[in-house]
Amino acid sequence: MRYALSLTIAGTLLAQGSFALGFLPEARNFIYIVPDGFGIASQSLARDYVSLLQNGENPKAPVSIQLPADEMVIGNVRTLASDNLITDSAASATAFGCGVKTYNDAIAVDVDGKPVASILEAAKADGFKTGLVVTSTINHATPACYAAHVADRDSYEKIAEHEIGYSHPLGPQVDILLGGGRCYFKPKSDPTSCRKDDIDLFGFAKERGFRVMQDRKAFDELKKGHGKAAELPYIGLFNDGQMMYEIDRKQQPNKEPSLLEMVDTAVTSLDRATKKSSRGYFLMIEASRIDHAGHANDPVGHLHDVIMYNDVMKFVRKWIDKHPDTVMMSAADHETGGLTLNGFNPLPLKAATMTTEHAGRLWKAYNGTDRRAYLKNTILPGYGLGDLPDAEVDTILKNDKLASDLSTRLSKKAGINWSTGGHTAADITLYGYGNGWRGDDLKLNMAGNWDNTQLPAYIERVLKVNIKKVTEKLRKAPAGWVGKRNLSKRGHSHEH
Repeated sequence: MRYALSLTIAGTLLAQGSFALGFLPEARNFIYIVPDGFGIASQSLARDYVSLLQNGENPKAPVSIQLPADEMVIGNVRTLASDNLITDSAASATAFGCGVKTYNDAIAVDVDGKPVASILEAAKADGFKTGLVVTSTINHATPACYAAHVADRDSYEKIAEHEIGYSHPLGPQVDILLGGGRCYFKPKSDPTSCRKDDIDLFGFAKERGFRVMQDRKAFDELKKGHGKAAELPYIGLFNDGQMMYEIDRKQQPNKEPSLLEMVDTAVTSLDRATKKSSRGYFLMIEASRIDHAGHANDPVGHLHDVIMYNDVMKFVRKWIDKHPDTVMMSAADHETGGLTLNGFNPLPLKAATMTTEHAGRLWKAYNGTDRRAYLKNTILPGYGLGDLPDAEVDTILKNDKLASDLSTRLSKKAGINWSTGGHTAADITLYGYGNGWRGDDLKLNMAGNWDNTQLPAYIERVLKVNIKKVTEKLRKAPAGWVGKRNLSKRGHSHEH
């Protein structure tokens, strides 16, 4: 049985700068998966729902099953930020992406606002290919911390510039970017742009050799994996804002690819691009919208995006079995919503075919003359509440708070309880997988309870890369490029 150095020894060597980057990596590829806003109860909700569908839908005779992620539990992770017991996604992603404890809102900068390199940037510096695949906007906090450095997470335009290499001191760091957030890459002359300037980041990307995709048709051409279409680098952004929740996407599959489709395409491209190299790839995947559903206290969106996360975990495990030079770790950044299951039966969620977000879009777009009939015959059945009595329908119509009225009623019906619309301080589960001795090494080194800042040290050791060296390069750039912290937001950690 082959075992590598323990994490403690590896951390000591890192601190002493003793890693020789010329050594071959212990794995050619590393995949890190973030189920944003996902807690223990999130997995229980999905597991029990799937279990009931498999056992004839009898809640009085439950069966014990495991979802894919359950088979890969290693330990758990502490999540606090430097300035708050409850972290936001920015501070947490800086921790597990860069190994540094920092303040809420910080994107890959330390408590003094100085840039710190990410594991992705360290991999890129040593010849690895890199990728970011998310269902949020690509410049949201988690993906941002791998390829951007700003003092405040709301600097979305600047983050987009860094991610594509336009104003990153080291140039483009990411070979594959897939997700949402198109509007931040278009100049303000475009009516769908979110920018306040004329910078055309899609145009810049094309000049740098990126294939640019902005719709499902272009993705499908890439997905075929033939010819130049699948060559790196490429960027595919399929929504001006966040990508759709999975259950909403299923109703319109021709509009956007699923997270699983994007992951399949990304790893296939990365594998193909690195076939003849001793260096493989680093890929960060984020099931981003689990978190957004937690903020909205929407059990439907939360459930189906958690199921999609488990589908991705299953796919990655099978991929690793076929490509045993790959290792995977997965942990959320934090839990969102304070989810508890009491008087619980998730079967009422089965009738829902849309999230509160999609219901809100339909409700806003309705221009008919009978809003009550539209609510009763379309919106409520679509959210699994088609059996509400007329008095309840009238109450919802009068309240004019559709999303919260829908989610509150369906959550209560299923025994699903939310204690907050924000984040919590709860520990989160650490998952991981490797084939053969690499899997044994992963379990040996990473079993137990960890601070989130300790996770990238293991990836450094496995890939034989060095975050510290790249941090030194970043800090040689002219001062001021990371911007300034917005102190008026101090203490807030419950971002959407």
